[in-house]
Amino acid sequence: MTSAGHSPLARKLSAFVTLSEAELAVLERLHQRRRTFVAGRDLVHQGQSAQAAYILSVGWVCSYKLQTDGARQIVDFQVPGDFLGLRSVLLRTSDHSFEPVVDIEAAEVLESDLLDAFAHTPRLATAILWAASRDEAMVVEHLVGIGRRDAQARMAHFLLELGSRLALVGIGSKEGFDCPLTQYHLADTLGLSAVHVNRILRQLRESGLVTFRDGHVTFHDHRGLVSLADFDPAYLDQTGPLLK
Repeated sequence: MTSAGHSPLARKLSAFVTLSEAELAVLERLHQRRRTFVAGRDLVHQGQSAQAAYILSVGWVCSYKLQTDGARQIVDFQVPGDFLGLRSVLLRTSDHSFEPVVDIEAAEVLESDLLDAFAHTPRLATAILWAASRDEAMVVEHLVGIGRRDAQARMAHFLLELGSRLALVGIGSKEGFDCPLTQYHLADTLGLSAVHVNRILRQLRESGLVTFRDGHVTFHDHRGLVSLADFDPAYLDQTGPLLK
């Protein structure tokens, strides 16, 4: 892992606040308990209590809920720079599970560490609140997507959002990004069947908009995809720091 000053989380939070040396030092301490986790084994499971949070540095994680019949709804994907389980620390019990999509590296953050950081660096605490608020805004967009967007627009919006999130931490662009997700991941996220996901991706590819193949998303016509999805990235709030 890189130092916290150059970490994905520092890059992400810098979209909201220009972090001081003292704040970066606190962020470094939050990265002290660095661990690796293998793909496919939950870090946090639904209903778990007395649980730490994690800062994701390398890899992808999916957050999901299981229904009593075993059906899975993926709520979101976490990418480098994201917190895992932050809400479950503050609410005491996790309301959903976190599973690494690939092998990951993450820093474990105990409740006491988090509250101490909040007490001593209120600007950093505000920046983490901004990140949590941004996560909530994304969940709202996902709800709108499942409820009101057609399948093509839903897929396009999701891929554009991922590209924007990854660009913020330096691992994506308007040209595309590496993506380890399967069509089954996309199906469980977008409320579609895997067969329907395959059909939609083919239609988007044949329309010259985007290709998702061999673990990579390539935007051929970024502007056209934005138009199809009616994608407005304002909810991601990535235009520059509000606090200097």
